[in-house]
Amino acid sequence: MEATQGDRIIVHGRTVGAADRHGVILEVRGQGGTPPYRVRFDDGHETIMYPGGDFAVERGTANQA
Repeated sequence: MEATQGDRIIVHGRTVGAADRHGVILEVRGQGGTPPYRVRFDDGHETIMYPGGDFAVERGTANQA
């Protein structure tokens, strides 16, 4: 998986009824767009993550302030 700063990330819920988490990639720390990514989720939580198979990236759709 490759991503760039400003892309939106969606982490799908792992159990039935679990909500998806949405956020924006603030920083790409790997080479060539690879993880780890510094992500700010829509609830304000920030984390460094190596996303697994339960996520998707929406290219360049973030509204950066």
